[in-house]
Amino acid sequence: MYRGGNDGQAIDRAGAAFSGAASPHSEPVLEMSFRVDRYDFAAAGEAASKIKQVLRQLGMAPELVRRAAVAAYEAEMNLVIHSEGGQILLRVDTEKVTLVACDGGPGMPDVSLAMREGYSTAPDEIREMGFGAGMGLPNMKRCSDSFSIESEVGRGTTVTAAIRIA
Repeated sequence: MYRGGNDGQAIDRAGAAFSGAASPHSEPVLEMSFRVDRYDFAAAGEAASKIKQVLRQLGMAPELVRRAAVAAYEAEMNLVIHSEGGQILLRVDTEKVTLVACDGGPGMPDVSLAMREGYSTAPDEIREMGFGAGMGLPNMKRCSDSFSIESEVGRGTTVTAAIRIA
């Protein structure tokens, strides 16, 4: 297994190392983590770009790379805009590519509302920059074969998106 990224581990909401439990059928081939800082618009998109590059280098199908890059970008922007910062974990095994975005941010009081296209809690100054249109989570779900959100107000959010490898 290859481990890379900032420190090779994602950090969960409590600050503990995230192990990313493997499916019983598939050992991880690659695992990388990327730190994403709140309101760091200068670096926004770098993690998604690196994920796209790594998946291309692994010889993944272009459509899978595109879907993963879109999901990673949306996750990264949500961390930049709505959280106190967090991590994106990229995990590749023989069956799927999984992206896990974790933060210690404010959490979502209503996940079903957050999943509605066009719904956004982004402040006006973020929208004036062209972000916060309320499409991030719906786009992530659309690009994924499986998708889940775990969120607790005052504790943070973990969004997991997985894309099957042919």
